[in-house]
Amino acid sequence: MDLRVRLLGRALRRLSVATMDDEQLRRAQEQRIGHNPVTDLLLGDVARGVRLTDGTARGEVGPVPIRTYRPVAAGGPLPLVVNFHGGGWTLGNLDSADWLCSNVAATVGAVVVSVDYRLAPGHRWPAAAEDCYAALADVVGRAGELGADPARVAVMGDSAGGNLAAAVSLMARDRSGPRIAHQGLVYPSVDLTMSSPSLDENASAPILTRADCLVFRDHYLDGQDPTQPYASPLFAPDHSGLPPALVQTAEHDPIRDDGRRYAEVLRAVGVPVRLTEYVGMPHGFLAFPRLCRSAPQALAELCAEQAAALA
Repeated sequence: MDLRVRLLGRALRRLSVATMDDEQLRRAQEQRIGHNPVTDLLLGDVARGVRLTDGTARGEVGPVPIRTYRPVAAGGPLPLVVNFHGGGWTLGNLDSADWLCSNVAATVGAVVVSVDYRLAPGHRWPAAAEDCYAALADVVGRAGELGADPARVAVMGDSAGGNLAAAVSLMARDRSGPRIAHQGLVYPSVDLTMSSPSLDENASAPILTRADCLVFRDHYLDGQDPTQPYASPLFAPDHSGLPPALVQTAEHDPIRDDGRRYAEVLRAVGVPVRLTEYVGMPHGFLAFPRLCRSAPQALAELCAEQAAALA
């Protein structure tokens, strides 16, 4: 394992959700990262030539915040990419996705919209999934206002966001919603029964541990059935007709095998899938582009797959 990854894991261990009480979790949810030299060094800064605009979209029960990223120099209707941030359905916000979303906007030449869905444990499943689907439908319906093409739409997300991107793809198919051309699933959590062998293999991995996975799952579901397809997309009774997918996994990730298994079930029904495992990387490595040496490669792969699907 890369030395920088080991050091990063040690530095972040005290921030583990598994050790947080309710008050610490509440404070963590209220924390906004912002941009300064230190955070930009760790998390990456906004790509040059991209304009950020904050607004709202329709959620399940009311408006949810969104952030739109658009290349300043681009003209004409652009492809639309809708992003769902990670954080175990419990943490994370729009700031945490700035590096990824702005770089996708700049590289793909797309309008990227990031959705700030309601978080657990204050809002249990299916709040996040329903917010994300409602926002997707709303944003696609208003694509013209954003200078985007409603016929060229992709979704993406990392970790819990990958779960939500996969769930939204299922929901759009099942509900005759927006046509999605591609789903970018970055180390996605797709099995909330926690049955992947990698959970034990990487139980004490840096960044995310098995204990963290269980706490995040329990915050989100609160005892509800983990095999519900929009909670665990792996258990959908039918995966046919879903968008082509890129599934990116990390070697030292407790939920690494979630991604492998999801790629297998998609391929089994004829859905085009590219599966890439990043050797030596932990869960969440794309969130630390200055410290994790594989982050630029993973970003380049994600952008290339999206650009091809949205051409």
